[in-house]
Amino acid sequence: METRKLGNSDLKITPVGFGAWAIGGSGWEFAWGPQDDKDSIAAIHRALELGVNWIDTAAVYGLGHSEEVVARALKEWRGPRPYVFTKCVMRWNEKGRIKKEFGAASIRGECEESLRRLQVKTIDLYQIHWPPEDNGPGLEEAWQTLAALQKEGKVRWIGVSNFSAAQIQRAEKIASVTSLQPPYSLIRRKIEEETLPYCQKQGIGVISYAPMASGLLTGAMTRERAAALPPDDFRTRNPEFREPRLSKNLELVERLRQVGARHGRGPGEVAIAWVLRHPAITGAIVGARNAKQAEGVMRAGELKLTAAEIAEIEGVAAAVTAR
Repeated sequence: METRKLGNSDLKITPVGFGAWAIGGSGWEFAWGPQDDKDSIAAIHRALELGVNWIDTAAVYGLGHSEEVVARALKEWRGPRPYVFTKCVMRWNEKGRIKKEFGAASIRGECEESLRRLQVKTIDLYQIHWPPEDNGPGLEEAWQTLAALQKEGKVRWIGVSNFSAAQIQRAEKIASVTSLQPPYSLIRRKIEEETLPYCQKQGIGVISYAPMASGLLTGAMTRERAAALPPDDFRTRNPEFREPRLSKNLELVERLRQVGARHGRGPGEVAIAWVLRHPAITGAIVGARNAKQAEGVMRAGELKLTAAEIAEIEGVAAAVTAR
């Protein structure tokens, strides 16, 4: 698999990385429903076998469980060690209630906990998961702390997630931003207006999440499946998975399926390839919950869409999102 340099770092990452959100399992606020750890480990191993060289997780995924599963998978893995990326500032209490914490002491504690759960001496990329909701000075305190952890060797590179261009600029006054992790897909394109051009101009790497819109564009989602999502699956709260939007989104999936058929690929791979066609995007974070799912999407970076196919897909997507 080809690799691309991530921002100002020495990390050369494959176009697709393994996303470990869903493998956090059930029983927390942003769960994807029940998940078998053996399936999760098999999915990670298959992704690595297919050439993927980075895994993106977060402390909050499964309230620490995702990081632990990643560590178990890597302990059993005999091939080259992938890069491991994780995130901070989403803390939880004994009842599992999640709250953002931007204080230096909190982040330092989080970093130590992630190092322990991941069973690594250094985190390859440490990211602020979300900016402060009040857009206040917690941003600066958190970023100063990440910069200090980098100098101390606890983390190799530092990035942000879900930040706007203006928020990235604030962080840059303190220390260089290696990467941004934003949501980006055919039905969620807001970052094209300001954020992607800014990152491209500044040489900031972009690893986008939810390129298949949280499973909506995979081709496996149906009206019946959407209606039967488990109660603790966060997607039950997402209007994209409910009418009237669901039917429109499934129309887009059918067009992705048609385009993919020309290449012997599935609709999810076409959705990922569309994300990767943007020159500001370094890589896409792609989740898989079992080895079969990994088989179907982890080589999407090899699919190159033609200009005509991109225009065809975007035409349908525009009609879908014009609500």
